[in-house]
Amino acid sequence: MTIDRRGFLIGSLAGVGAIACSEGPAASPKKGPTMPAAKPAPKTILILGGTGFLGPHIVEAARARGHTVTLFNRGKTHPTLFPDVEKLQGDRDGKLDSLAGRKWDAVVDTSGYVPRIVKQSAELLAPSVGHYLFISTISVYAKSDKVGADETSPLATLDEPASEDVAKHYGALKAGCETACEAALPGRVATIRPGWIVGPLDPTGRFTHWPVRLAEGGEVLAPGDGTTPIQLIDGRDLAAWIVTLIENRTTGVFNAFGPSNHPKINLSIKQLLDDCNTAAGNKASLTWVSTEFLDNHEVSPWAEMPGWVPAEGDYAGFGRLSNQRAVDAGLTFRPIADTAQDTLAWLALPDVEAWVRGTAPFGSAAMLSRDEPAKRRAIRGSGITREKEAKVLAAWKARG
Repeated sequence: MTIDRRGFLIGSLAGVGAIACSEGPAASPKKGPTMPAAKPAPKTILILGGTGFLGPHIVEAARARGHTVTLFNRGKTHPTLFPDVEKLQGDRDGKLDSLAGRKWDAVVDTSGYVPRIVKQSAELLAPSVGHYLFISTISVYAKSDKVGADETSPLATLDEPASEDVAKHYGALKAGCETACEAALPGRVATIRPGWIVGPLDPTGRFTHWPVRLAEGGEVLAPGDGTTPIQLIDGRDLAAWIVTLIENRTTGVFNAFGPSNHPKINLSIKQLLDDCNTAAGNKASLTWVSTEFLDNHEVSPWAEMPGWVPAEGDYAGFGRLSNQRAVDAGLTFRPIADTAQDTLAWLALPDVEAWVRGTAPFGSAAMLSRDEPAKRRAIRGSGITREKEAKVLAAWKARG
């Protein structure tokens, strides 16, 4: 099956009912009395960005655990979000004056894409912070053909060294950003490489396609034979873990997604869709259509079948990367059904006032601008169109 690698890498940008929130075999019990864990000391945290998708979840998690947050951004995306949080205005590309002379315990960089620009903020903040967390991506890897590949796998490199075209060189530029951070703050960086980030506030609509489509009911086109492996992370789980890394001042490089690599704990596209169907009320029936048939009918992986990439050839390792380092560092995962239910609830909100009244389940992180209902409605159109889905299903039944 042909996959547009450029589109796929860009798709990874903002990229289980049967899975417990704590993964892997249980630890051996310790002898003697158990002492309560000491509450982490309050931290001051600077977030570069912070008002898009992952950023608001980090703000929520940090504040819920007693930390003080400052946001630095241009003030253009959801400027009214978090009215009681300190906001510093500027631009990462040369307009960093509001950061000068300030000190924080940690910095979370959610908005770095170009090494030259990341270098500016990292070098400026190096004398003023103890810990720098850079949100990277699994798209930094040069290949996706190895099952169980870990953080030591070769990274993508720029074949046009002077280029800053993020759409064209997304993964390689992110890899360069990682290098810039480590050069500015050697030994003080946590590099976080998520893949498919899902849940409430997701602006891409990729994961959202499935619970929305399944909630509509009827016959639903499902890709392949159901065994294709899937790895993803709820943005809220990722955010909570990032705060844990800050509290523990953890450094290093981490693939950040679930589920874990425990042989009895895995996630397939069938499990994903079954859990989304359960969350949506079991209104739909799934018809699994072969990869070859989908290819012949020009149904594209990832774009039209979100989250699904046939694990073959150059993508044999997709959905099968190692996340053991992150799991060992405390990363946990909520059930997919919970993420699906919360995503549907977020999409169903009539207006932003639901957040103000406190009647929505996701906290002030979702108190976005007043045009959000329209944006949420647009998200519903992600994935394969209903018209094309019906034609492919009809052709599948008529194949003889």
